[in-house]
Amino acid sequence: MEASKVIHAIYTDDDVLMNAVKKVKAAKHHIEEIYTPFPVHGLDKAMGLAPTRIAIAAFMYGCIGLTVATVMMNFIMIQDWPQDIGGKPSFSYIDNMPAFVPIMFELTVFFAAHLMVITFYLRSRMWPFKKAENPDPRTTDDHFLMEIPVHNNQTELENLLKDTGAVEINIVDNEEAH
Repeated sequence: MEASKVIHAIYTDDDVLMNAVKKVKAAKHHIEEIYTPFPVHGLDKAMGLAPTRIAIAAFMYGCIGLTVATVMMNFIMIQDWPQDIGGKPSFSYIDNMPAFVPIMFELTVFFAAHLMVITFYLRSRMWPFKKAENPDPRTTDDHFLMEIPVHNNQTELENLLKDTGAVEINIVDNEEAH
């Protein structure tokens, strides 16, 4: 069951935030989300998040691009419409492969890059016209926000977060938070 309330602890320094995350995790509290104006190195590890598998996806997407390039060039330049370009024979794909390497490389990079971006947006549930989920607009400028669900431990959490250096602590209903 989800908590009906969440605490929004606001910090003004990323180093203070990192120490706060470590203290909150050490006290066995679950951090729902952290909103930052810029990427904070090591925050995912401090939160205990699983490593990303985007590199595996990038490799697979690159393989798809290489396959598309190979099939496309073999069909277009060898089977469908062979031409004598610069004296290169067009009898087989292998004979022409050195000339095709730049195209193979470019399509590998093209497919990997574009499909990784699409995968990132889909996994992050960031599609066009989606309403922003940012609970406090200051986190796009210079503040950091840690969101922790409240389970009958509000005063304990507030005291812990004050000790970690939070400059502001707000109690918000879960429906208002998102």
